[in-house]
Amino acid sequence: MPTRAGTYPGAVSTEQDWARQRREAAAEHERRLANRKASESSRAQRLLEEFADAAGRAGLAPQALEVKGYGGRGKARTPLRGWYLRNDGTAAVGTDGAFYVLTAPLSPWERLRGVTPTPKDPPLVLGAGGKDGESIDLPVALERLLPGWRDE
Repeated sequence: MPTRAGTYPGAVSTEQDWARQRREAAAEHERRLANRKASESSRAQRLLEEFADAAGRAGLAPQALEVKGYGGRGKARTPLRGWYLRNDGTAAVGTDGAFYVLTAPLSPWERLRGVTPTPKDPPLVLGAGGKDGESIDLPVALERLLPGWRDE
């Protein structure tokens, strides 16, 4: 069986050992990434819930939320009320503190009848990985909606 220098000085491993080590390292990396994402989402969810409470107390009027079709293909009503987090209306927080992504492929029937989006795990950065200038930190987006809301 062919051997290759291992990951530790002086160690020799087989191709199978090397492949197993790589799989284990990739699995560990994936686990850590998932844990970090879950932790960030939990922090973001707490922020959204605190904001929804503060907005209600401050009398910030919620809006009727709409879903936009992919590629600008129409809009659909929703039964949701809340506040848009992005200027383009693609993400919002409901009055219950839930996070909604408000883009979807909409059929003609959905545009006519409306849709009910399901809450998603919120990110700490809205639009992360998008084009320059299209991402915004969640605390900044919330502060734009209700300046000083955390200072209560």
